[in-house]
Amino acid sequence: MKKYWQLQDAKNHFSEVVDKAVNEGAQIVTKRGQETAVILSFEDYKKLTQSQGSLAEFFTQSPLKGVELDLERSRDLGRDTKL
Repeated sequence: MKKYWQLQDAKNHFSEVVDKAVNEGAQIVTKRGQETAVILSFEDYKKLTQSQGSLAEFFTQSPLKGVELDLERSRDLGRDTKL
């Protein structure tokens, strides 16, 4: 199960790289020893790019909705420090 491909090998075996991305998961392409690109199945791509909803929706669906929080700021002056 190969996950890393040198760029030239990925070009020469592109169909195999795509098949492995679909069946085995992301395939990483390297160029001069550096990780350069990732080949993903379309399903994996959709999972990564689908909208997660707004922050407001997140808060309205939170299991902590309705919990009372004490947001009052302390009025003390802190502690003395030597300068």
